[in-house]
Amino acid sequence: METILQFKNLDYYYESNGKKVTILDNVNFSFQKGHFYTILGPSGSGKTTTLSLGCGLDIPKNGYVLYNGKDIRKIGLDRYRNQNVSVIFQSYNLITYMTALQNVLTAMEITGVKVQNKKARALELLEKVGITEVEAKRNILQLSGGQQQRVAIARALSCNVDLLIADEPTGNLDEETANDIIDLFQELAHQENKCVIVVTHSQEVAKKSDRAVYLSKKKLAVKDASSI
Repeated sequence: METILQFKNLDYYYESNGKKVTILDNVNFSFQKGHFYTILGPSGSGKTTTLSLGCGLDIPKNGYVLYNGKDIRKIGLDRYRNQNVSVIFQSYNLITYMTALQNVLTAMEITGVKVQNKKARALELLEKVGITEVEAKRNILQLSGGQQQRVAIARALSCNVDLLIADEPTGNLDEETANDIIDLFQELAHQENKCVIVVTHSQEVAKKSDRAVYLSKKKLAVKDASSI
């Protein structure tokens, strides 16, 4: 098994009213290619913080976040976020004056994706997550919340990186579409050898992952999803 993302001796805390509040304490954990992970835990336990550290939006107070064995700070946080990891945000973070198609194409241009026909590839990915060509040409604000989430997923997939990190990506989707998205995550992990990490409150989503990772006592603890 090939480790792609590793937390090594990682601490994360913040100061509140002069007191130190610890979120993660000496965490050591590895995520491997070819696996679909879910991260679970009660509200406020640090799930989103864990994702922020993994995708380079935040840095640990002590310890390291390693990508393919290299400290992401040495890679360069901007370069790491641009070239090595795709993020699906809970709040979508789409460009609201663009169409769905333009949002995906813009991500492909920024990250330098090399495909012969970018428009065709973008439409293919949008269709894969349930967005028709007609819908793809609509302004983002003309789409429902669930449709916007699907566009955000297609945008992340368009960057063609080996590490995909998502914060509650199925939270605004109907059950059928949510199942389709989870099936897609499984396909990306198992058939394309990518590492997919998803924060979720859903036990059903966790059951479909290869490893359910629990935030407990400021540590990450893995549990076979089949035992949930």
